[in-house]
Amino acid sequence: MRRQGLRLPSALLVLIAGALLAGCKPDYPSCETDKDCHPKEFCVANKCQQCRDTNDCPAGNQCNAGKCEPIAGYCTSKAQCPANQECIANRCRACASDRECPGGQHCVAGSCTAKKACKTENDCAQNEDCLNGFCTAERTPPPPPTQCKLDPVFFDFNESALTTEATAALAHDADCLKQVGRPATLVGHADPRGTQEYNLALSEKRAQSVRDHLGRLGLDGNKLSVLPRGSLDAKGTDEPSWAQDRRVDFTWK
Repeated sequence: MRRQGLRLPSALLVLIAGALLAGCKPDYPSCETDKDCHPKEFCVANKCQQCRDTNDCPAGNQCNAGKCEPIAGYCTSKAQCPANQECIANRCRACASDRECPGGQHCVAGSCTAKKACKTENDCAQNEDCLNGFCTAERTPPPPPTQCKLDPVFFDFNESALTTEATAALAHDADCLKQVGRPATLVGHADPRGTQEYNLALSEKRAQSVRDHLGRLGLDGNKLSVLPRGSLDAKGTDEPSWAQDRRVDFTWK
C-alpha cells in the first residue's frame, strides 16, 4: 500500500516563503530598497548612503559620493564672510561688478560699498572728497580755528562783481586769514536758475573775484584755492532764498 505525501495548503506555503525571504534581508550597507537602510538613508545602486543628490543634504552641504559634506565658503549673509568678501549666491567671494552688490552700492576692490562714484569734487557733497573714484568723507578736516570766523560773501543775481557789503565782509575775512595763517578754499555757489555749465562757470568767477580782492588786501594767493560748485548745493525756492545760494564760502585746509 503506497503512502501519499503530505500536502500543505497554498496559503501556508505563501507564509513560509515570505518568512524565508524576510530572513534573507541583505547585509547592511547592501540593500534592495530604502527600507533596508537606516532612517534618512537611501538605497542607491544596492548600497545605503546618505544622499542621492545635494537636495537630500541640509543647507550648506553637498552630496559627494553618497555623503553630505560641508560646502567650502558657504554663507547666507555677509557677516559669515571675511571682511573683504561678499556673500554672493551663497558663496563668500569678492564681488566683480556693481551688479553683484545690493541696490545703490558699488563694487570697490572686491567689496560692496555705498560710496557714490565720482570723477571730480563737483560730483560729491561739499563735505566729501573724490578719492579713488568715489565720494568719501573719511578724511576728517582739521577743526576750524577758534580765534576768528570766516564769513560768506554774497552776490547779486547773475553777477560776480563784489558789492559794498561783500568788500566789507572780505575786510574782516582778510584779518582772520592773516591771524590764523592757514590755507583756505574759496567755494563758489550759484542759485538753481540757469544750466549746470553756466552756474559752474559763474560760481568760479565769484570765487576768483574773492581771491583777487583778498590778494589786494595782502593775502598770498597761493594759499587760497578755488572750488566752483555751481548750483549743486542750492536750496532756494524764491528770491530771498536764492540770494542765500549766490555766495562764496570759506573752508580751512
